[in-house]
Amino acid sequence: MNQLPETGFLRLSQIIGNPKAIPPVPPIIPISKSSWWSGIQAGKYPKGLKLGPRTTVWDVTSIRTLIATAGGARE
Repeated sequence: MNQLPETGFLRLSQIIGNPKAIPPVPPIIPISKSSWWSGIQAGKYPKGLKLGPRTTVWDVTSIRTLIATAGGARE
């Protein structure tokens, strides 16, 4: 798993990864883009912050919380 910054925001490609990028971006949460957006609609994943018509970001703390709760649910 790649290192999350302490503070700031993440773009979707940083969360779900992008194997076509140079260099490839490994996923933090290995799911598809459509599964991510469906999960947001279902309330499973945190809503993002719209910066523009085609730009959405997520707070690192909400992603850390998601990882912690998902990891706790499996144990």
